[in-house]
Amino acid sequence: MTAPAEKGTIPRLALAGIFGGLFCGYLGLTAAIPVLPGFVRDSFGATDVAVGMVVMATALTALLVRPVSGHLADRYGHRLVMRLGALIVAVGGALYFLPLGLTGLIAVRLLLGVGEASLFTAGAVWVVSLAPHHRRGQLIGLYGVSMWGGISVGTFLGATLLPLGYGAVWGFSVAAALIGLALISSAPVPPRTEQPSGGHALLVRPALLPGAALALAAAGYAGLAAFVVLHLQARGIDSGVVVLSCFSAVYAGTRLFIGHLPDRLGPRRVAAWSGVGEAAGLLIIALAPNLPVAVIGSLVMGAGFSLLHPSLALMVMNLTEASKQGAAIGAYTSFWDLGLSVWGPVIGAVATGFGYPAVFVAGAVCAVAAVAVALCVRRPDTQPAVVS
Repeated sequence: MTAPAEKGTIPRLALAGIFGGLFCGYLGLTAAIPVLPGFVRDSFGATDVAVGMVVMATALTALLVRPVSGHLADRYGHRLVMRLGALIVAVGGALYFLPLGLTGLIAVRLLLGVGEASLFTAGAVWVVSLAPHHRRGQLIGLYGVSMWGGISVGTFLGATLLPLGYGAVWGFSVAAALIGLALISSAPVPPRTEQPSGGHALLVRPALLPGAALALAAAGYAGLAAFVVLHLQARGIDSGVVVLSCFSAVYAGTRLFIGHLPDRLGPRRVAAWSGVGEAAGLLIIALAPNLPVAVIGSLVMGAGFSLLHPSLALMVMNLTEASKQGAAIGAYTSFWDLGLSVWGPVIGAVATGFGYPAVFVAGAVCAVAAVAVALCVRRPDTQPAVVS
């Protein structure tokens, strides 16, 4: 475990390497996303089911590997595991060039899930270990902005490079990940001041309730991403993609400008208000008679949803002893993957059975439930949490 930053100081050089490495790693990961469906159909004549398997395969291994990656980061160092993640992303990009067939391509995507889990989880706890105590929540939020920025720019650049051929996209994926590896390697690491103690369990008790709240909150995001355009089209409203763009913009802006609120006001209070904001925004979208009202709903939802994750993550960190925070954050973030995996088919069934507005009402109900679960998380005391 690296030594924490002195009170009031921020190791900017280290954080630049971590944030930059994460951003570039996600550039490499996501550049392939917009082109993979066409590649799978062109190369293998595959069905929509196969396309879905290829695109979503990373989520399966990420879900399983995040706690393992966090545990390894606790034991062997955050930079080592984060570098390994970036290297795996680069290797996965290179493997796209090989004629491995559909089964081989799925295997490559599974490997990339291991890289994604290692890259994100190790970096998240590294950031926490370097941050002054009173700014941990803010830096967790900014770390998430780096990830989402990489996802947004990566998918855009992948689609932009497609006219040059699939090889151009694969090459960009490799290059971006290698740049990320170099940035991570440039981040200085303070001497390790303590070694992990205790058992080797990967599921840490303090991650359970915040993780469950995160999984519940994921329902609203899944519904927005999958059905907001169709929902508005069914009401004769075009340009529904503007709603998604506004959500993304306010999501990033909230973390940039008021990301310090979980530190200043306390993560329980901010998590509660964030969940209420997500629910309110979803209900506005469900009832929206026109595009401006739907945009207002996306702004309200984005502002609330943006601070929910760092608030819940800060709860986990506050209740977990320092030597097990990697395993804890890995277990916590696995609930996000689990939530998306569960809510994807569930909201599809809700839309089929009850219509598109019901998707957003269901998401609002889940957001309120997330608030209830978050408020059940015990307050930290002088004794660190132990592994269950």
